[in-house]
Formats: sequence, structure tokens, C-alpha cells
Amino acid sequence: MTTTAYFAVTLAAIAANGFSGIAALLHFQPIMPGMAKAGVPVSWLTFPIGTLKTLGALGLAAGLLFRPLGVSAAIGLVLFFVCAVYTHIRASDYGAQFGLAIGFLGLNVAALALSLPSG
Repeated sequence: MTTTAYFAVTLAAIAANGFSGIAALLHFQPIMPGMAKAGVPVSWLTFPIGTLKTLGALGLAAGLLFRPLGVSAAIGLVLFFVCAVYTHIRASDYGAQFGLAIGFLGLNVAALALSLPSG
């Protein structure tokens, strides 16, 4: 069963992950200091970071038509952001990008939970 909440949360996750992925692919200057503080090499912004976020957003979008693909994409994004949060903790970086990583994790957990069958 498809709900309004599922569509709303998934569309928000598509937009957020898509923007974040493209920002990483383009080495968007406002994200660079936070990445450096977390110890993320600049070379990782293209692959794996930007590529995985962008493909995750595309997978969520495809999941609106074929739910198993969206579930798989949401699982991948949750795992990605668990690793992102861990990276910030390991670097003792509790700044704005740490907060964003937690927010993205929560958003993708919500998208995953709402995409699962309820019954």
C-alpha cells in the first residue's frame, strides 16, 4: 500500500540525497572544509561519495515505480550514512556536517521504514 507519507518522505530523500550527491561530484566549495575536518580525501568526493549518493537518489526515484529497487536504494543510503556518522565521530568532528549526516541518516531510515510492507 502506498501512502502519502511514503511519497512525501521519499521525495524529500530523493531531493536531499540528489543535491548532496551532485554537490560532492562538483566539489561544491561550502562542503569542502567539513570534509577536510572529517578527514575525507578530496578524491573520494567523486567516487565513492558523490556517485553513491546520486545513485541512491536515482534508486529511490525508481523505487516509486518498482518498490524493491527503492528498498534496496534506501538500505544502501542508510548504510552509507551510518558510515558517514562513524567517520565524523572517529575524527571528533561534531560540526554542522555531522549534524547533516545524522539528519540524512534519519531521513533515509524513514524512507526505508515507509517503503517496507506493513502487514
